[in-house]
Parts: sequence; structure tokens; C-alpha cells
Amino acid sequence: MAAYVVVDAEVLDPTRLQEYRDLAEASIAQYGGRYLIQGTVPEVVEGTWPSSSRVMTVLEFATMERAREWYASTEYGRAKSAREGAIDVRLLLVEGKSE
Repeated sequence: MAAYVVVDAEVLDPTRLQEYRDLAEASIAQYGGRYLIQGTVPEVVEGTWPSSSRVMTVLEFATMERAREWYASTEYGRAKSAREGAIDVRLLLVEGKSE
């Protein structure tokens, strides 16, 4: 069953964003993930959104196990280190609906 990574991020330092993106994208591909939504500012139709500098990203992996492997990987660890102080992230792993 597919698993999804839902990311709510606030960019604090746009000049350092590209280094994180490059490292994250390479690690996601290495673990078989793919972007469904990448760095998009959401259109708020109900409720409130914290700020206009927040963006959403949604990734898909084949299984929850694979998503966990990616998140715990050395490769993504490098991306996490690169984003320190540059991006404030809230990240969820969510299992997809079985049919």
C-alpha cells in the first residue's frame, strides 16, 4: 500500500533552499519516491493558513516501510542538515487507503 509524506515548510533563507532541494530530490529518487506536489503555496478556501511563506510538498512511496527507510537514510540526513536554519519543516508520514 502506498505511503505519503506530507510536508508543510516555511522558507526562512531562500538562498540556502536550493542546496536542500538538490539533496532531498536525489534521496527521494534513490528510495523510489516521487513528487505529487512540490513546494506549492496552497490556496486557502476554508480556515486560516499560518503565513504566505509556507509551502506544501507531498511525496509518494510504494510502502510505509520505504518512506521510513528514506526518512532515516544517510542521504536524506544530509538534506536535513542542509536545511537547518534555512527551512522550518513539519513532516508527516501517512499510509494510503487500502482498496
